[in-house]
Amino acid sequence: MASLKDLRNRISSVKSTQKITKAMQMVAAAKLRRAEEAAAAARPYAERMASVLANIAGAVEGDGPPLMVGTGKDDTHLLVVFTAERGLCGGFNASIVKKARQHQRKLEGEGKTVKFLAVGKKAWDLMRRDLSDKVIERIDFREVKQPGFDQADMLGEKVMELFEKGEFDVCTIFYSEFENVITQIPTGQQIIPADLSEAGEEEETDEKSAATVYEYEPEPGEILDALIPRNIKVQILHAMLENAASEQGARMTAMDNATRNAGDMIDKLSVSYNRQRQAQITTELVEIISGAEAL
Repeated sequence: MASLKDLRNRISSVKSTQKITKAMQMVAAAKLRRAEEAAAAARPYAERMASVLANIAGAVEGDGPPLMVGTGKDDTHLLVVFTAERGLCGGFNASIVKKARQHQRKLEGEGKTVKFLAVGKKAWDLMRRDLSDKVIERIDFREVKQPGFDQADMLGEKVMELFEKGEFDVCTIFYSEFENVITQIPTGQQIIPADLSEAGEEEETDEKSAATVYEYEPEPGEILDALIPRNIKVQILHAMLENAASEQGARMTAMDNATRNAGDMIDKLSVSYNRQRQAQITTELVEIISGAEAL
């Protein structure tokens, strides 16, 4: 049984931990507001970009740019996995990697070759044991407080460079879509070749858009040559912003749970301390009374 001193030390230690988790929860809440606003602002632009591309692609005669139609093969897949740079956010990072690994196993079951691009320190930490030979590069943004277009531009250029070198045929990004503080949804999105099927369906449901005939200047093919690389970077930026908001939401929830658990532990330790102290006092009183009676 622990002594009174040990119990006092444990209570003091847990109280210190509780202060830390409470502070981290408040910091995450402050960061979440900015991250959520940035993610919400990026969604309409990303969705409209995909919709415009789907409309222009429908007007192109023949094959479009390679980034839109692909290489014509489906042999090698590049999975770009976005995670956080830090932990202490519950199962946030693990759920994204799990989603990517499920896709990997499905592809390898079909005889495909799979490569990974790990974006974020935790992506590499979670994959290096079993998938280190499949990770072609690691990228981290530890010094970046809030992801922006500079990071998306750099990452987009790297992905397109790998495509031009023939390193892969299909590229899919994996990130966590922010729904609310409690719910973050691991998501996979194909960006090369551009998957415009959903955007095309949305465009067809819009009667006004479906009835409108557009004339393009310059030619649709030239517009796509400029817009497809831009769309890849926009979708990467959208994924990074969604991930940033999801990370802060997950961390806020995890730290709130940790603070509550610390409070429960303090209560249990305090009960044990008080019971042991009461038993010790009772024992001392019995000894004193017994000694007095012996005299």
